[in-house]
Amino acid sequence: MKYNRCTENNLESGQNWSSITKRIVLLGKTGSGKSNLANTILGEDVFTVYHSPNSGTHSCHSETRTVNGRRLTLIDTPGFFDTERTEEDLKPEVMRCLTECAPGPHVFLIVLKVDKFTKHEQKVVTKIREHFSDDALKYAVIVFTHGGQLPEGMKIEEFVHQNKNLSNLVKMCGSRCHVFDNKHWNGEEQDVYRSNQFQLEAFLQTIDKMIDEKHGSYYTNDVLQHVEEKIQEQEKQIREVSEYLPPQEIRKQAKSFVSDEFMIQLAGTATGIVLGAFFGVAALVEDVLKVVKNPTDIIKHVKTLTSKAPGVAAAAVAGTEVAAVAVGVAAGVTTLTVATVGGIRGAIIGREASKEAKTPMEAMQKTVEAIKGERNTFKMLQQ
Repeated sequence: MKYNRCTENNLESGQNWSSITKRIVLLGKTGSGKSNLANTILGEDVFTVYHSPNSGTHSCHSETRTVNGRRLTLIDTPGFFDTERTEEDLKPEVMRCLTECAPGPHVFLIVLKVDKFTKHEQKVVTKIREHFSDDALKYAVIVFTHGGQLPEGMKIEEFVHQNKNLSNLVKMCGSRCHVFDNKHWNGEEQDVYRSNQFQLEAFLQTIDKMIDEKHGSYYTNDVLQHVEEKIQEQEKQIREVSEYLPPQEIRKQAKSFVSDEFMIQLAGTATGIVLGAFFGVAALVEDVLKVVKNPTDIIKHVKTLTSKAPGVAAAAVAGTEVAAVAVGVAAGVTTLTVATVGGIRGAIIGREASKEAKTPMEAMQKTVEAIKGERNTFKMLQQ
């Protein structure tokens, strides 16, 4: 798969990129301070801050404001890289994040705490590196919170160099890193470095430089581009029936519709696959596109394969394995990892059974019911 960098359609070479609205996605584990950081950057409390380590942001939330002359859209996310979060819990939010930042973010903010770099933090960084393609890291900035924990006189670069793995991650992100303290650095400090206002301007200048060097381009891949195409199609339909709605509301409604539609189509796909496709892991992008781009063609191919071995397929349907596989391919989801005979048959059943489903859960329930019905029919024929 190739990852093309797209520039904003209305821009021309040489234009001042500061005039565009920058889409910025905040990423990090629960408790890293993403929501608080977003509020600090925007200069007002628009993102809900949770003080329990077990709470945190549970859904994607975006806000747009003008900050120091720059128009920013910040997209706060749940803890995608939490080691204890289940894939089923995260899946709807991955899809919302896809639609919120489509056609792609200008910046990924990877948020970490200034703290001892334990094995737990290392696992989070490992997950981040696993999910990001090298292309995505070209658009990433590391931002540390809890800057007050830096030893007196130490700058964030010195802190980073104390740990090899952390230093390697920062280098992969173009050595772009900044530090804030959402609690202690809001007043007048004798040390200018320990001021959120100082750090904010330095951070914004880093963003300006990065976007200028990339001529206004943003991170994207085939999945994000396809999501944007669907959003634009939906916007057109909404305008035809609600011509008096403001553009922001039309965009909001279109995103919501597309997010729900994709969730139904991807009901059985593992969150890791969708998340990997979001960040540009080539094989995973290909798998997701097979579902959301050409589901009809896949089913035709599946039916051809099934027709070549009807006896084996029927035997698979009669077994318990196919029921589990079918739930995994509800709403017509088929990937290379489930291309077994039972999975193929389950995909056909799931696709047909979930056509009228309104939610992913309904799609899976309809699939299970259909599998049970076909299984009972097969048993009756055997008798």
